[in-house]
Amino acid sequence: MNTIENNPPAEHEYREFFDGVIETTLKSALKIAASDPKLAVAGAKILYHQKKAAKTRRGYEKEGITVPAVMMTALTSGCNLSCRGCYMRTLRREPAPDMTKEQLSGLIAQAKDLGVSVVVFAGGEPLMRLPEISGYARKYPEILFPVFTNGLLIDENIADEIAACKNIVPMMSFEGPEEDTDRRRGPGTYEKLEAACTRLSERKVFFGCSVMVTSGNIGTVTGDSFITGMIEKDIRTFVFVEYVPIEEGTEDLVLTEDQRSELREKIRVFCDRYPALFIGFPGEEDAYGGCLAAGRGFVHVSPSGKLEPCPAAPFSDADLTKIPLKEALGSELLEKIRREHNLLVETNGGCALWANREWVEGLTEKGGPD
Repeated sequence: MNTIENNPPAEHEYREFFDGVIETTLKSALKIAASDPKLAVAGAKILYHQKKAAKTRRGYEKEGITVPAVMMTALTSGCNLSCRGCYMRTLRREPAPDMTKEQLSGLIAQAKDLGVSVVVFAGGEPLMRLPEISGYARKYPEILFPVFTNGLLIDENIADEIAACKNIVPMMSFEGPEEDTDRRRGPGTYEKLEAACTRLSERKVFFGCSVMVTSGNIGTVTGDSFITGMIEKDIRTFVFVEYVPIEEGTEDLVLTEDQRSELREKIRVFCDRYPALFIGFPGEEDAYGGCLAAGRGFVHVSPSGKLEPCPAAPFSDADLTKIPLKEALGSELLEKIRREHNLLVETNGGCALWANREWVEGLTEKGGPD
């Protein structure tokens, strides 16, 4: 998550620093959603819970258990698209079976009890399991559930179901303008995404877009015409994801150091200029003294239930279908990465763990993805 601070806090303070960034982001979202009383009430409840959850996490930290504020969960390896360069297809060529409803339900309950504030759902295509997502949203209205989706399943019925849960925030994938989006995701995709935006807007859903930023498209996706065009579609959150060269031969798409600095500066400017949230991922990790993965700020759960340090580092020594989340957070792999986090500063490639994947893989007995 991007910050406006340039001086990294002392190691013992970084967690409070990250909690403060989350709180500030939620407050900004509340201001943007203030015109809708229902959204404002839901947002206030989430903000209040974040403060309580942060206190819960600090309590566990005193017991030697590192609980992250954010848990990213890939709900399924299945998808209704076959996009060029898809991370899921590249990293998990032979995916294991997805977690069952019972296993996933138990995981979300454990996360809530441990003080996780934000549960991010991704995939594959997470809306293939929308009934479960909306069920969690209703059961835990104090937790924020961003859902990173290709958006193509959002018809009238699904839009209704999402609108009924004010703590669900759909984040639809755009590659930029129509030509760029259709080139990667298939002809007609952009038009369908526009229709999905209209359905969500009509129902006053707070939603956003996720944009993969490469050395080739940074000028376009951070241009004022693209930003204003998205805001006209009622998009209120932008997540700029720096490209990670997981697919061999795509290293030239990685942002240069100058481009990464440019992206961070533009995010700061956009936050002041436009009525929307702007977040960079992985963002300025040096502000936290190193990588936020492995539980320092977030963890990742694979579709089959393996607890992993990061979506771009599919290595695990803990299976959440066999052991509780609390125990898994203390896994040897995660603890080793946390101890060496100061070495995992941002590198060419947008992800320090991926850049050092041989080292990460060497920390596990088996290594490798599911």
